[in-house]
Amino acid sequence: MATLKKLQLQGQNIAFLVRRWCSTEQLYPKITTHYSIIPRETDERWKGVKMERFADETDVIIVGGGPAGMSAAIRFKQLANEHGKEFRVCLVEKAAEVGGHILSGACLEPHALDELIPDWKEKGAPLNTPVKEDMFGLLTKKHRIPIPIFKGLPMYNHGNYLVRLGNVVRWLSEQAEDLGVEIYPGYAASEVLFHEDGSVKGIATNDVGIAKDGSPKDTFERGMEFHAKCTVFAEGCHGHLAKQLYKKFNLRENCDPQTYAIGLKELWEVDPANHHPGRVEHTVGWPLERTAYGGSFIYHIDEGQPLVSIGFVIGLDYQNPYLNPFREFQRFKLHPHIRSILEGGKRIGYGARALNEGGFQSIPKLTFPGGCLVGCSPGFMNVPKIKGTHNAMKSAMLAAESVFETICDDTQSSPTTGVDPKVYEDKIRNSWVWKEIRSVRNIRPSFHSPLGIYGTLAYGAVFYMLLRGKEPWTLSHSGADYQRLKPASECKPIEYPKPDGIITFDLLSSVALTGTNHEDQPPHLTLKDDTVPVKRNHAIFNGPEQQFCPAGVYEYVQTEDGKEVRFQINAQNCIHCKTCDIKDPSQNINWVAPEGSGGPAYNGM
Repeated sequence: MATLKKLQLQGQNIAFLVRRWCSTEQLYPKITTHYSIIPRETDERWKGVKMERFADETDVIIVGGGPAGMSAAIRFKQLANEHGKEFRVCLVEKAAEVGGHILSGACLEPHALDELIPDWKEKGAPLNTPVKEDMFGLLTKKHRIPIPIFKGLPMYNHGNYLVRLGNVVRWLSEQAEDLGVEIYPGYAASEVLFHEDGSVKGIATNDVGIAKDGSPKDTFERGMEFHAKCTVFAEGCHGHLAKQLYKKFNLRENCDPQTYAIGLKELWEVDPANHHPGRVEHTVGWPLERTAYGGSFIYHIDEGQPLVSIGFVIGLDYQNPYLNPFREFQRFKLHPHIRSILEGGKRIGYGARALNEGGFQSIPKLTFPGGCLVGCSPGFMNVPKIKGTHNAMKSAMLAAESVFETICDDTQSSPTTGVDPKVYEDKIRNSWVWKEIRSVRNIRPSFHSPLGIYGTLAYGAVFYMLLRGKEPWTLSHSGADYQRLKPASECKPIEYPKPDGIITFDLLSSVALTGTNHEDQPPHLTLKDDTVPVKRNHAIFNGPEQQFCPAGVYEYVQTEDGKEVRFQINAQNCIHCKTCDIKDPSQNINWVAPEGSGGPAYNGM
């Protein structure tokens, strides 16, 4: 009898352990299979797989084919051709086609383009809509209060052009190729390579042919290496390789943390009666509370059809975890003034992207042995202007000049194998870029006052108007964006209207317009710990990932018994905005490069 009871107890214990194990597996399923978290050296499935990589030698390798990357390539080859030098310049771009991942408003200030390609008009640059009218307004729930814009203010846009930036980038790539630049779209730079002396050696592109569970397919191929004298990182906002360089070379030692916003955009073909080519309009206020920084842009573009580029930008230093940027954008379009522009029209494009807002205070050290940072990767955006392309291009041009001078300088030998274009730091500080971003350095930080967005408006109206940015003080940012999120228990849930399918839309139909795609591959949205989302983010912040992601990548779903939730990642939806990597309150999400050619397929956004 004693033996029987003992066996029964053992059976109960085993059953309990099985239930507990099943429950744990249900709550915390294995999500991350990427080799950056699960090393291949410890994975039996990778034994015997050949891991050699082909290496290609070049003089300069540029990572990223946006406005900055293309400008760096063009300027370097211009100098090489002018001086009769034979230098090889290669550029890798993770989008399947050049411009495929480009998303911007965009109102382009042509200052840098005038310097880079003075005859751009004759060469057919797609700048077809000069700004003719500036409008600025403060929205209440039902009304619009106009605010005058005077010449000299950051938001004065006369002389600028309304463009589809993806088209401009494609045109820049044609100019670069005409000069001899080698451009490789569909190749994502996934790794920084280093010499034995610690200097940057170049980059490696991503491996292909890996299954979703992290195992090698029969089609597995190793990426290739590009070795260069100098590597120019032009990844755009929150570059995943730049993050590593910040730590490796301590580049952010003497600056404020970078701060960010998320920009959401739709492209509409509107009723011709509502179309005003060359009109630029910005708004602040409703639907955001004063404690959330943000506003809108509405650009009327003339490209043979009545196009309106409409977008909404929200600072990622917001505090309420219930705030949903996508739904705020949709609600914004219901304002009577905004709705009147869109009624009778058709939405033809959607996208989203994070953007830098730290400005002057957040610029890191830009050079290091073997490379440099340019464009929106270090962050040269002028936030009050809501423009960064011109500064990104100019920073890249200065970097290219610095790299060229450093490589050609026969009087000095580099102490490291990878050359350090140190003169770039001086060039940028003596340029109009530095003067511009310094002059507006205090406008964005002024938001962190009891007045919120109204404090920012007041600061811009008083101090910038009077002193033009020459005030003797510099305001600091209040810390990283992810640190500002409050527990859900301290915040009020936000009720959003249901989409009507006419003016406002649901998330999945919006993502469908992006053309995003990731083939069978490990989720590139990796988690340092698969249990953290449920244990901490959902428990404390009500799962903010499912709110701040503009593509429906993250979900908390009910377990089978309906008593708990589990976390899942729909990585195939990712549009590479980087918001999750920035705003995750646990800093548990690390965005890494997916296979090249994946992600959105924006058509001139």
